[in-house]
Amino acid sequence: MMKKILITIHTSIIIFIFSISFNTYANYIIIPMDISQKNHLKAYGIAYWVLENELEVDWLLNYKGGSFLIKDMEEIKLECTYRGVNFEVLSNNDVEEIYKFIASPSNNTDIVKLEKAPKIAVYSPKNKQPWDDAVTLALTYSEIPYDIIYDDEILSDLLPMYDWLHLHHEDFTGQYGKFYRSFKNAAWYIEQKKIFENDAKKNGFNKVSEQKLEVVKKIKEYVGGGGFMFAMCSATDSYDIAISAKDTDICKSMFDGDDIDPNAQQKLNFEETLAFQNFEIITDPNKYEFSNIDMTDKRRLLVTEENDFFTLFEFSAKWDPIPTMLCQNHERIIKGFIGQTTSFSTELIKPNVIIMGENKSLHESRYIHGTFGKGTWTFYGGHDPEDYKHRIGDPKTELELYPNSPGYRLILNNILFPAAKKKKQKT
Repeated sequence: MMKKILITIHTSIIIFIFSISFNTYANYIIIPMDISQKNHLKAYGIAYWVLENELEVDWLLNYKGGSFLIKDMEEIKLECTYRGVNFEVLSNNDVEEIYKFIASPSNNTDIVKLEKAPKIAVYSPKNKQPWDDAVTLALTYSEIPYDIIYDDEILSDLLPMYDWLHLHHEDFTGQYGKFYRSFKNAAWYIEQKKIFENDAKKNGFNKVSEQKLEVVKKIKEYVGGGGFMFAMCSATDSYDIAISAKDTDICKSMFDGDDIDPNAQQKLNFEETLAFQNFEIITDPNKYEFSNIDMTDKRRLLVTEENDFFTLFEFSAKWDPIPTMLCQNHERIIKGFIGQTTSFSTELIKPNVIIMGENKSLHESRYIHGTFGKGTWTFYGGHDPEDYKHRIGDPKTELELYPNSPGYRLILNNILFPAAKKKKQKT
């Protein structure tokens, strides 16, 4: 008798739990990412928060600007309301209709499952810099957690702890950002140079350029092993320049105490680079540019803030899900912005690199992607998508003023990218 009672109670509990689960998940929440969304940037933070709580998110590629579909839970709706993110509650029938629409071969749409919140590292020096980092601003505003790491952590082989690494306004060549002409007497420049030199000596290197080269090699190993690397501004071309110059000296004496290798250009190894080839380095310390990869000077007389735009490619969601993910947006034409590295000369980009955003009339690419080993990388030209020039010493951009920024959305697409259950790219 007692056994029957226990079985009955046990069964009732199971039915009760099932009933709760059914009621909880009877509906879905859709977070639209088209022009109806009042805070696109915070919406990425919601998606990340859901993943942190070990729930799945369906990323609806090219559906209402790359919307997020999540099983309905009261906590999620409250979090959306708290963060100012638009959402709609859908019935199971509504969701079935969306699935049918997305599955149709006539629609350029697809679904990618986001399964796990990626652990994020931002590569940034410990001392205060006289500029801001757009990715750090985006992460902070969207409430996505991250760790700050720099050379010591990378040299200590801590990179494999992270799923995603960001590099921003950085000079991997050991030329202190090519700021010599304008800032060699500035207190921040002198202090930064001293810190870099002391760090190199502490870690057993004779020069800053030698330490940076070792860091570049470690990052390349990280990507090759399956890591995701995202770089902006000068971190893009200076990375490839540094790795191409691993067997030569491209630094003038004011940077490393000895002269440049007179055959440095001829000794560059383009087989080592991720994105660029056949470029020419600029070794003059009084010139701000690292090489002819960057288009900043070439475009100066042709482009103004008013007419600076680039266009995102439209990829096939069902056949090319990776670039499709990275290009999700509510706008196809993106307002341009400059940086130490503004854009990339298209003719110097390797043929296996995917160009995702470009200004064809200027022969420049702004947003590119590629693979190396088991991992991937993305380069995004320019410094701050909502501050056209963002000069050294300017105040930081307040993203509360730009919650729907198409330029910042490209950054956040990359942050969610490692969370995706990967499908094999078909083209």
